[in-house]
Amino acid sequence: MPSHENMTIWMRPEQLERTGPGRRPRRSRAEVTTAAVQVADGEGMEAVTMRRIALELGTGAMSLYRYVASRDDLIDLMIDAVMGEIDLPAASSGDWRRDLSLVAEQTRMVGLRHPWWVALANRRPTLGPNSLEVVEFAMTTLDGFGLDVDEIASLAGMVSDYTYGAVQREIGWLDQARATGMDMAEWMSGYVGPYVAQIISTEQYPMFTRSIRESQVPHLPPEERFRYGLDRVLKGIAANLPTGTGHGENTSQP
Repeated sequence: MPSHENMTIWMRPEQLERTGPGRRPRRSRAEVTTAAVQVADGEGMEAVTMRRIALELGTGAMSLYRYVASRDDLIDLMIDAVMGEIDLPAASSGDWRRDLSLVAEQTRMVGLRHPWWVALANRRPTLGPNSLEVVEFAMTTLDGFGLDVDEIASLAGMVSDYTYGAVQREIGWLDQARATGMDMAEWMSGYVGPYVAQIISTEQYPMFTRSIRESQVPHLPPEERFRYGLDRVLKGIAANLPTGTGHGENTSQP
């Protein structure tokens, strides 16, 4: 058995972190996590330090280590806490398209509420209880089609990868709009418009030129752009399901 210091946060019951010399801490791990999420939402992850969270809670920085052993542990707790906001039913409906769409839509909404979370959750698997619930739900939607577990994980991962990537781009545009005072249309026409016109005039990039002149998707509202891409991902998943199940439901579900 590894020492407590080498255990993931999920293997360390909270009472282990609440022991030590002196009086018992008056805070809980959940309170520390909530405070950290609020700071990240308001000021970004760079503001999340043990000293700052202690200040928010009105306690000493060193006392936080009775609840959370390190900032990395705190980040894991924050990621999983936000994962808990992804609102999913207790069981799959049996309609894999509807269920995977729900996972994607819920993830997008949560990501837009917590912009710092998207990049972290996409590159830092935590295996916390809320994260595992989301993964379990997504993979269960594709169970029962005769796919092996690697195929299930890969196809469910396609939805996850698309969702996080799309939300990160959307957040990037929102950040750009805040920084410049211009929305996407204004930025494209006013700031980069002359440069794009110059590129088109060279005739070196015919597909880029065609996309500028003909593309409709970039002009859709953000939620419609998201659903357009998601629909293409779901069609790709359908192509990998056994014949006759691409538009149907998971027959293993009641």
